[in-house]
Amino acid sequence: MKRVSKIFNDLLTGEDNKTHDIGRWSWMLSLLAVMFGAGYEMVENNMPALKDFAEAVGIIAGAHGAAVMLKKDTEPHVENPPN
Repeated sequence: MKRVSKIFNDLLTGEDNKTHDIGRWSWMLSLLAVMFGAGYEMVENNMPALKDFAEAVGIIAGAHGAAVMLKKDTEPHVENPPN
């Protein structure tokens, strides 16, 4: 459980692993919403629209990846980042 917590902490915080990043949280929640929608569609219709799912994941990855990259200079800087 501690390992999973560390993975989520690394994904959702900035360089210092302490400051939570709204862009990364938005990225995670958007991806979970699309995955939940695809799962719901699979339960209801026995087959999700894979093309729509792939497009949504691509848009999320591109948009949020660009947002995180644009904002990287505003994150707290750490001389020796924790491992």
